[in-house]
Amino acid sequence: MLFTDRADAGHRLAEALQHLQGEEPVVLGLPRGGVPVAFEVARALRAPLDVIVVRKLGVPYQRELGFGAIGEGGVRVISDDIVRRGRLEPADLASVEHAEAAELARQAERFRAGRPRLDLAGRTAILVDDGIATGATAAAACEVVRAQGADRVVLAVPVAPPDAAERLRGATDEFVCLSTPFAFSAVGEWYRDFSQTPDDEVVSLLAQAADDPGPPTGETGAETDVAEEVAIDAAGVRLTGDLTVPAGARAMVMFAHGSGSSRHSPRNRLVAAALNEAGLGTLLFDLLTPAEEAHRANVFDIETLAERLADASGWLRGRFTVPIGYFGASTGAAAALRAAAAPDADIGAVVSRGGRPDLAGAVLPGVRAPTLLIVGGNDPLVIDLNREAEAALRTETRLEIVPGATHLFEERGTLQQVAELARDWFVSHLVTEP
Repeated sequence: MLFTDRADAGHRLAEALQHLQGEEPVVLGLPRGGVPVAFEVARALRAPLDVIVVRKLGVPYQRELGFGAIGEGGVRVISDDIVRRGRLEPADLASVEHAEAAELARQAERFRAGRPRLDLAGRTAILVDDGIATGATAAAACEVVRAQGADRVVLAVPVAPPDAAERLRGATDEFVCLSTPFAFSAVGEWYRDFSQTPDDEVVSLLAQAADDPGPPTGETGAETDVAEEVAIDAAGVRLTGDLTVPAGARAMVMFAHGSGSSRHSPRNRLVAAALNEAGLGTLLFDLLTPAEEAHRANVFDIETLAERLADASGWLRGRFTVPIGYFGASTGAAAALRAAAAPDADIGAVVSRGGRPDLAGAVLPGVRAPTLLIVGGNDPLVIDLNREAEAALRTETRLEIVPGATHLFEERGTLQQVAELARDWFVSHLVTEP
């Protein structure tokens, strides 16, 4: 699994931590690189964010070997076994601890800019880093957090080597890791952008989190309209999309286009504009890279397209905690239906325009999202395929035939009818009254 940057890793990690939202956790980022990841997790969970400042106590003649760690509040975690085997004198211990305590205080003051440390007593603490190498610092941080009174300690990271992951599972109440690749040499190799996180960025993110904890559940949190090009990592492939979110949008619709089309399709953009006018956010993106699109067989690899759509859905959920719907056209409709049929899918509604639901295969009975099938009246073959799909689906389903329309709905007024049908379907199934 490849991450675009730390923000992307945070979005995706937040999706894997949604089950903890009801515990009202505290999110703690390990400085420096863990804080940008933790920032996104805290926003998604609407949880307070702080840093966990830990200093390892290294044996004087072998600094990489730690005999303990210290944290704020006078917390000391000491390995008596290493002290004994290293024949360390009290004066040696005191000297190392004094130096590290001074650096710990300096870092804590610098990062928090005068704000008090969050009280962890009786709370669920989620420790977040940008990745694990050996796991020594993370393990020490878990011990410090528990000593500071946390009732439950969760360690969450995007990537870690399998051996370190196995060790850390025994050091925490819960260990969440998105990827444990065997071919692991460094954390940075799993990021496209792994540039250094400066102190100023840590200070800024903590201040921002203190002022704005993130969007409440059921709202995107966008106070103004958002329109931006985004990069999405799906199954290790970088996908490009256009994200449009009206202020206060309470649902999002993802578009999966068909063969020979792209996110720039004027037909899908017309539908997306109608959804935006109704207050719905939209994400139009390409499920294939330009190189992949050159091979026509990839257009009909519905399993891969569905997998990428599902991954992109996880990315979107990391940014917005609102219901998600799928709008699929032609082969894209098959990908949308297949993704919606996944056991862990949480899709609120599906709309298919001129779709090829037959390409979704035997998974159609597994679709749980209410599904609207829209077909042109002059597209007899596709009408038959959609009638068969209507019979196979085991969820709320409706087949709408637009009179006079052919497969691409190029006839005057027919595409507008598609837009209105899709708008009404999504609004009625995704948007709940506040």
